[in-house]
Amino acid sequence: MKTTTLYTCQKCGYQSAKWLGKCPDCNSWNTLVEEVKFRGGGSAGASLGGAAPAAIGEVPGDAEVRLSSGISEFDRVLGGGLVAGSLVLIGGDPGIGKSTLLLQAMDQLARRIGPVLYVSGEESARQTRLRGERLNATAAELFVLAETSLEKIVNQVQRMKPRVVVVDSIQTVFTATLESAPGSVSQVRESAGKLMMLAKGSGIPVFIVGHVTKDGSIAGPRVLEHMVDTVLYFEGDAGHPFRILRAVKNRFGSTNEIGVFEMKEDGLCEVMNPSELFLSERPLGVAGSVVVASLEGSRPLLVELQALVTTSSLGMPRRTTIGVDHNRLALLVAVLEKKVGMSLAGQDIFVNVAGGVRLNEPAADLGMIVAVASSYLDKTIMPQTMVLGEVGLAGEVRAITQPEIRVKEAAKLGFSQCLLPAGSLKQVKASGVELIGVRSVEEALQRLF
Repeated sequence: MKTTTLYTCQKCGYQSAKWLGKCPDCNSWNTLVEEVKFRGGGSAGASLGGAAPAAIGEVPGDAEVRLSSGISEFDRVLGGGLVAGSLVLIGGDPGIGKSTLLLQAMDQLARRIGPVLYVSGEESARQTRLRGERLNATAAELFVLAETSLEKIVNQVQRMKPRVVVVDSIQTVFTATLESAPGSVSQVRESAGKLMMLAKGSGIPVFIVGHVTKDGSIAGPRVLEHMVDTVLYFEGDAGHPFRILRAVKNRFGSTNEIGVFEMKEDGLCEVMNPSELFLSERPLGVAGSVVVASLEGSRPLLVELQALVTTSSLGMPRRTTIGVDHNRLALLVAVLEKKVGMSLAGQDIFVNVAGGVRLNEPAADLGMIVAVASSYLDKTIMPQTMVLGEVGLAGEVRAITQPEIRVKEAAKLGFSQCLLPAGSLKQVKASGVELIGVRSVEEALQRLF
């Protein structure tokens, strides 16, 4: 067997025949590490079989049989449940709850469908048992294996033939066919590739946990995310009990769905009505507070936007955001100054999304503008008012997607008034909520204040 020395970037997987101080692909410094590559030992990307080409209309189109994990929020994000032979990657910050969620889900599966294998490369079997007892995950068919050798893991799976396999985490697993250290791009690529072959060949769903680097991405992201069927990210703030499981890639379902959980002493609990929970501690009659509706997949979430505007003592006023894009706030403040005439150049502006939620869609633009104006003018907004709308640079309020389900969610929670773009009025049917259509930021502020 021949060997070749290559230098591999541990961040993006770029390979070079000689050492380089800076990776030419991702521009990272000092990330190229020497690795030994074996030739002639087979590849993880080998053919899955000797299948012959077939016309697409002749390919069997039977619906996939899905297994329910017993956790409805988890099933929602997966697209309805586990698909046989699928490879699912779950990433997130350390301590966010990845292992907790998987252990709880595997316990439910073990109680209903049979043996489940949980491979722990970071904890001993005793540590996993102690955590299982705390979570009440003690099913008789839930088996724990403390192992990091990929060959031994595969042998145990082939011998035991479990219904589902979990590998926690992929960065601790290594294969003897490579000399590089566990966690390196080569080891992660080879290990994930062989686990993919195992899942496809046996029809066993496999979950792998991926560590997150300092910049928030999974180590070796271009390798892992392209190889697996589904990529899930566990998001949340350490200071808040809420956790959001978000699908980034899903070959068997929508990539827009989210699952909401609450971290408690006995583990993660499903949040069936997250809007009500996020608004449960909202202060009433306070300037700078407004409710907006964010659409996450097919689910509308009502969250509170808070803004605080104070006179700055600095030469360059601060613009601080939590849960919204900093650049988006700067753009909207400029619209307020230019189109409405508010003097905000000497003001510190702080914007926060209560509950640790992150708003990424432009439908929250008008809500941010209203919250900032409310705090600046020290005028309150009616507590039962929701604000929706995208704002352009000319100060116009643009239509948003799917306003009807947002308004319906507001009606369920007792909101009586909704300020939304005039262009979205025709898409919303009567729902018991007073609809106020506006065409510009100036008109919106006149209606509210």
